[in-house]
Amino acid sequence: MGKRVLDVGAGPGYASIDLAEIVGPIGQVVALERSQNFIRALEATCRARSFANVKMHEMDLMKSDWPKGDYDFAWCRWVVSFINDQSLLINKLGRVMPKGSVAIFHEYGHYETWRFFPRLPMHERFREHVIATWRDSGGEPDGAIQLPGLLGQNGFVIRSARPHIFCLSPSDYMWQWPATFIDTHLDRLIEMGRIDQGFAEDTRTALANAEKNPNTRMLTPLVLEIIAEKL
Repeated sequence: MGKRVLDVGAGPGYASIDLAEIVGPIGQVVALERSQNFIRALEATCRARSFANVKMHEMDLMKSDWPKGDYDFAWCRWVVSFINDQSLLINKLGRVMPKGSVAIFHEYGHYETWRFFPRLPMHERFREHVIATWRDSGGEPDGAIQLPGLLGQNGFVIRSARPHIFCLSPSDYMWQWPATFIDTHLDRLIEMGRIDQGFAEDTRTALANAEKNPNTRMLTPLVLEIIAEKL
């Protein structure tokens, strides 16, 4: 309660809302987000839930100056993997976080752990297309790899690092996230000219057949949780 939190790359604000509940009305969440649509979505949620402790900044993390403040924590989830200059991002974070503050990261550490048992070769080909287009856009799917070094260079010491990975069956609620991602991303890959309709149909069929088998298991991409303190 009463803490000040920096939400780096807030997106539509799901974490911002959770953080606002945690810090309470005497705390504050400062949300940084580039997308005007996401900012509007967060504003609407705050109005609907009568949250007055979320301050939003519509800005480009890489090009704009970050607001300074006596932050107690920073929350950064699935941001490092999507930018083209990790060093600049962590340098900016180090400049605004005061001594004794804590930064929490959730980033992919080994995206290729995402696989199915029994194997789904079509999914593995799909996964490789995702990784290739990700890197072509300037991002790095295994974004957590560089974090320890960059944090050390910018005055942070890692207090804990934990892997998060799940083994799911088709009946598990969490199965729906990757299943939905595959379905929507196939259309994007078609638009980009990387695959054809036949590839997409074969992948969807393979996934649908896997979902019918109660013995199918899906291993999620490994996410590394890093908690670091600013010295």
